[in-house]
Amino acid sequence: MREEELPESLSEGPRTGGFDGVNPLATDVLRRNGVKSWTKPAPSLYPHQWSWDSAFIALGLAHVDNRRATDELETLFTGQWSTGKIPHIVFNPEAPEESYFPDAERWNSSALSEDAPSGPRTSGLCQPPVHAIAVRRIWQTSRGKDEERVARARSFLAGNYRRLFSWHRYLATARDPEGSGLVTIYHPWESGTDNSPRWDAALDRISIGEVPSYPRYDLKHVSDPSHRPTDSEYDRFLWLLELLKRVHYDEADIYARHPFLVKDVLFSAILVAANEALLEISEVLEAPREDRELIEGWIERGRVGLEEQWDPNLGLCLDHDVLAGEPLKVRTIAGFAPLIAGGLDRPRLRDLLGTLDSQAFAGNPRLRYRLPPSTSPEEPGFHPRSYWRGPVWPVANWLLWWSLLRAGESERAQGVRRETLEELSEGGFAEYFEPFTGEALGSKEQSWTAAVALDMLATGGAD
Repeated sequence: MREEELPESLSEGPRTGGFDGVNPLATDVLRRNGVKSWTKPAPSLYPHQWSWDSAFIALGLAHVDNRRATDELETLFTGQWSTGKIPHIVFNPEAPEESYFPDAERWNSSALSEDAPSGPRTSGLCQPPVHAIAVRRIWQTSRGKDEERVARARSFLAGNYRRLFSWHRYLATARDPEGSGLVTIYHPWESGTDNSPRWDAALDRISIGEVPSYPRYDLKHVSDPSHRPTDSEYDRFLWLLELLKRVHYDEADIYARHPFLVKDVLFSAILVAANEALLEISEVLEAPREDRELIEGWIERGRVGLEEQWDPNLGLCLDHDVLAGEPLKVRTIAGFAPLIAGGLDRPRLRDLLGTLDSQAFAGNPRLRYRLPPSTSPEEPGFHPRSYWRGPVWPVANWLLWWSLLRAGESERAQGVRRETLEELSEGGFAEYFEPFTGEALGSKEQSWTAAVALDMLATGGAD
C-alpha cells in the first residue's frame, strides 16, 4: 500500500479536549510519512524503518486504524534475527541514495552473521523494546468493537506472541549473561538517546582506530549542525560499528572484547514494562504456564536490578559501565527508569517525584513548559539545542505520562499530558524542542511525535 493508498481513517478519529487541531494534524503526519505497509520516522532525515519509532507509531495508529497499526509491526518483525533480536533499522530498498548513513552496505549484517535475515537488510543493533506495549494497545483498542476487528486483533496477537517472547528472551539472556536484570547495550544508538551525556565517560575511554571515511547526510536535514551529534561523536559511533562487524555481531565475542558495554537503565525499565504487557498478552492467549513464569521472573529481576542502581544523592537511577565497574553519574531523563518499570513502593516513588519536580528537571523556572529536559540544565554536558543533551522530547514525555498513570499519579500525569499537547499545538510535531523557548527542533514532522499525541488524546486519564 503506497502513500496515496493509505486508508481514509488516518484522517479521521475523535477530537478530544481543548486540542481539537492536534488530532487531524497528527493523522496527516502519519499519512504523509506512510510508505507501503510501514511509516517513515520523518519525511527525509530518517528514510528507513526504525524499531522503537515503529512501536510508538503503531501505538498511535491503534486509535485510528487498527489494521495499519498491525501492518506497521509485522513489517518490522520481518527483520527479526534468528536469535530473537529485533534490529534497530530495517532498511528501505527504495530510499534515495545519499539519504542516510550508515547504510545497509556499511552494516553488511546478512553477509557477516548467519543470524541475520536473508531477506530484509538490517542493522546489527537493537533499540528499547516498546513493541509489546504497542501490541497490547492494539488489542485494547479492538475490544468492544465489531467481531471481525476483535478476531483480527486476536489473530495478530497469536501470530506475533512467539516473536515478542523470543525478543524478550534474547534481551534477558544474551544481553544479560550476568542475570542482573539489566540490559547491556553495545552502542549509544541502542539506547535511542544517541549523543546523551550518559555515554560521555564510557566513550572517552575508547581508543579509536582507523575509521573508513563517511558522509554526514544528517546535517543536510537540519538548520543548525549543532543540533546533531558532533563529528567526534560520530567517529566513536562508527568505530564501535567497525568492531562489531569484526566479530560478525557474535554476542559472546562482543561481551569478551567490545570496549563499550553499559547496563542501560532506561532500556531495562522499558523491558520491565514491556514484560508486563507481554504477560497480559500471554494470558489472553492462554500461553503455556512456563512462559508466564519466565516473564514474571524477568519482571521481578528487572526491578531488583534497577533498585541496585539507585543513587540516593542524585535521587535517580544510574547506568552502569560494565568495563569500568562504576555508575555513570549523569542526571538525565533516563534516571526516572524505576518509574517506567513500575511496582515502586511509596518512599521510592516520592523520591523520584521530588527529583522530577526539582529545579534539576521539570521545576526549573526557565522552562517554557513544565516538562523535563532530556538532560538536567544543571549538568555540565547540558546543551538546550543538541539532540539528547537538553531538548524536551515528546516521546519521553509520553513515557513519563504513561508511567505516572500506572503509578496512580493521575493529576501529575494530566499535567504532563496538558503541557505536551500545548507545546505541540504551538510548535507542531517536531522531533524535539528547546526547553526554555519551546522552539521546534530537529525534524518538523516526526511520526512518533504525532503518534504519542494521538495516544494521549485518545487515552486521556486511563492506561
